[in-house]
Amino acid sequence: MADNDLKGEFLEIVRSAFERSEKLRIEGSGTKSFYGNPVVATPLDVSRHSGIVSYEPSELVITARAGTRLSEINARLAESRQMLGFEPPWFGGQATLGGTIACGLSGPRRPYAGSARDFVLGVSCISGKGEYLAFGGQVIKNVAGYDVSRLMVGALGALGVICEVSLKVLPQPEVETTRVLEFDKETARAQMVRICKLPLPLSGMSFWGGLLRIRLSGTENGVRAAEQTIGGETDETGVEYWHQLREHELNFFNRNQSLWRLSVPATAPVLGLGDDCLLDWGGALRWIYTDHAPQTVFQTAKKMGGHATMFRPDNGWPNGRFSALDEPSKGIHMRLKSAFDPKGILNPGILYAYV
Repeated sequence: MADNDLKGEFLEIVRSAFERSEKLRIEGSGTKSFYGNPVVATPLDVSRHSGIVSYEPSELVITARAGTRLSEINARLAESRQMLGFEPPWFGGQATLGGTIACGLSGPRRPYAGSARDFVLGVSCISGKGEYLAFGGQVIKNVAGYDVSRLMVGALGALGVICEVSLKVLPQPEVETTRVLEFDKETARAQMVRICKLPLPLSGMSFWGGLLRIRLSGTENGVRAAEQTIGGETDETGVEYWHQLREHELNFFNRNQSLWRLSVPATAPVLGLGDDCLLDWGGALRWIYTDHAPQTVFQTAKKMGGHATMFRPDNGWPNGRFSALDEPSKGIHMRLKSAFDPKGILNPGILYAYV
C-alpha cells in the first residue's frame, strides 16, 4: 500500500477513535512490548508503514518511516560506513525505528556520542485528535530553539502515532577495540569516574563479574595512545560483549526475576540494593536485581539524584513502573498530554495513570 494511503488510513482510524473516545494501543513489531505500563485498548498496527524515505550520506541524515526495521537502516548506513550514533538496542530482529524512538532507549555508546533524543532532527506524527503534524527538519542546521520533535522520544506513543523520523547519523570509527581490567565493584566504579575525565576516545565502559571493559573508538593513533594510558589487556571478545550487553543477551540478564534500570550520577556510590548489579555508561546506568520493595528502589535512586524504572517485570507486576514525578514535572506532562491527546486515547496509562 502506498505511503499516502497508509497515512490516510491511520488518520481515519485515529479521527474515528477520537470522535468515539475509543482507546488505542499503538503496536509495531512488539520487540519492546514489555516496556512501560500495560495498555488495554484497541490495537493500531503501524508496522506496515515502512521504508527509507531519503538518505544523504554527505549530510549525515536519514529519514525513514516508523515501521522500518533497524536491520534495514543499519544495512543502508553500513554501505557508506555510517551508523546510528546512539547504538539503540533491538531486543529482536524485527525491531523498528518507530518503537526505538518511542521507547527512547540508547545503548552503551550513549554517554560518549549522545542519546536517541540528541540525534532526532524531525518527526511527523498523528495527534490524538487525528491531526497530521510535522516538527523539525531533515538537516542539522534547521534544529534551533525548542524542538517539539524530541518530545516524541521516550513518550511511548502517549503523545502521537509516529509516522516518520529524520535522524543525524555518524561515521563509523576507523578503529575500535576493548580493554579489560580486573577490579571489585567499588574500585571499578571509581576507576570509571576517573577515566571519564581523561581526554580519551571512549565509546563504552561497563563492569560486570569482576571485569571492567573499556571500549575505544577513533583513529588508529588515538586508540593506540589510549590503550597505553588505560593499560589492561585487549579483550578479543569485545565486539561480542558489547552486542550482548546492548541486546541483554549476557548471562546476567537471563534471570527469571524483575530487572531494574537505575539512572544515577556516575559518582554515586554502590547503592546497597543487592550484589547482583551490572554497571554501564561509566557507572551512570545500573542494572539491578533486588528483593527490596519497589518504593525503596525508587527512593534510593531519587536520593542519589537519579531515577529508577522497573524495566522488565516478572508476571503479575502492577502499574507504576516509573519513578513518580514531582508536582511541576507532573503538571508539564499533563499539559502536554492534553495538548496532543485531549481525550487520552493514545496508549493511555503507559507512562503514568494521567498520561
